[in-house]
Amino acid sequence: MNSQLDDTPPEEEKALVEWLRKKTPAQRLELAMSLTQANLERIREDIRLANPNAGKEELDLIFVEVNYSKELADRVRNYLARRRQ
Repeated sequence: MNSQLDDTPPEEEKALVEWLRKKTPAQRLELAMSLTQANLERIREDIRLANPNAGKEELDLIFVEVNYSKELADRVRNYLARRRQ
């Protein structure tokens, strides 16, 4: 087996792969969804900590910019501004 993880000893990587192979597709999907959710929560927390004076809307726009693009965040920001008028 070729190593895919630079920071994990090969025997631990092999054990992880075997553990994952024993999971059902539904269990692997649940694990992936859980890890994704935890990652998104971490990103939001990091954004909040880096921007302590920003309100919820601005934090959400920063999230969009970080994860998608500045262009999309600007388009959403402009849409929200027009909607408020």
